[in-house]
Parts: sequence; structure tokens; C-alpha cells
Amino acid sequence: MTQTYLEVHNLCKTFTAKNGSVEALKGVSLSIGKGEIFGVIGLSGAGKSTLVRCMNLLERPDSGDVLLNGESLLKLSKEQLRLRRQKIGMIFQHFNLLEQQTVLENVCFPLEIRGIPRKERREKALELLDKVGLADKANAYPAQLSGGQKQRVAIARALMRNPSILLADEPVASLDPVTGRQILCLLRDIQRQRGVSILMNSHNLDLSLEFSTHIVGMNRGRVVFDGAPGDVTEAVLRDIYGEAAAV
Repeated sequence: MTQTYLEVHNLCKTFTAKNGSVEALKGVSLSIGKGEIFGVIGLSGAGKSTLVRCMNLLERPDSGDVLLNGESLLKLSKEQLRLRRQKIGMIFQHFNLLEQQTVLENVCFPLEIRGIPRKERREKALELLDKVGLADKANAYPAQLSGGQKQRVAIARALMRNPSILLADEPVASLDPVTGRQILCLLRDIQRQRGVSILMNSHNLDLSLEFSTHIVGMNRGRVVFDGAPGDVTEAVLRDIYGEAAAV
């Protein structure tokens, strides 16, 4: 039986705007096991990105709980939470690279802000750049890279603190299909080699079903499917996508 690593229980999150309130999460519960690739699918507005951001408290849920290895993140002090977050890597859709820093400096950044010696962080960053196939781009700047290369830099940066889980918010949405597949192959290789758990949300149903070991489908802030990719039927897709599933 797979050991649970990250859990969310009955998460609720509402955003208030000038034109009214939006319930982004409505009692969401799920459990991610060690070494799983956990795909979250659904239409835009289903709550996928809010879920990812609540998992590491970039957004604080209105109610519910987030547990890392059985420990509630919501009950931690700021310093305790900072330390626990070192086990949670984050990969963003738009890369979030520092444009005035080289590739090597971008990858070094998580250890630089922790005060790790320059030699130690550079050695680790170069090792990870080699792992993601960008050893020759260490001195380049983000503007000189393709979208796929930028995402590889972001993945290397996310791995700098030896996370136990990677949260990937639409990691291939900004990429063409071929490059997107290459990035997901890289993430799968990392999962197999390091035993890291991965949660990724995506609009791409086919890639999610191909690369995930577990699938959660969301619709309007609720989980409407939680199971194996092979159990995703046409009826399940209608529950997740509504009329769009027939297109």
C-alpha cells in the first residue's frame, strides 16, 4: 500500500471581487502517495491552480487542512512553515525566472537565500543543469532560451532543496505539444530516479492520462473523480468537462 505523503482535507477557498464572490474550492479532499505522479484535470476555473497554491499555502484556505507527512501546515509558525516548504518544490506555468540573472544564478537562488556557500550551491546547480540537459546553458540568460529550456531551468531550480514532492501548476501549458511531452518525460524520469511525488494540473487530458499514475478530476471547485487513469471513462469525462467532453 502506498504511503501517504501530502493530504488535503475539506479545503474551501472563496475569492471576493467587485462583481461578487467565487468559490474556487468547495470541500476538496485528496491524498498523494510517495512516488506518485498525481494528475489534476478540469476546465479553466475548475479550481486546479487554487488547489496547488493552497497545498503549500501560497494561498491560505478559508477552512480545511493541509498535512505534510501527517503534520498540519496550517498550525505551524512562519519559521516552521518556511522549513517544511523546503520539502515542497514548485514549478510554475510561466517559469518565474529572474531575467537579470544567468541560468546558473537562477538555479542557485533557493540555496543562496538560505546562505549556503557559493561553491556548494554552484556545484549542485551545475549537477542539476546537467540532469535536465542544460549544462551548456549555465551562463546564458533567460531571454536567450526557448520555452522548453526555461521550464527545464525551473525544474532544476525546484530540485535544489531536495524536495519530496513537486507541485507543478500547468507546467506545459506555455509549450508546444512536442516540447510539452519532453518536459513531462523529464519529470517522469526524475520521479523514477529520485522517488519524488509529483502533483501536476493540466488542461491537456491526453498527456495527463499518459503520464499520471493517479487522476483527480475537478469541476467548479469540487472533486468529481479520484482514481486510476484507466478508470477514466466517457461518463467520467462528462462529469469533469460537461458538454465540452463531447467536442
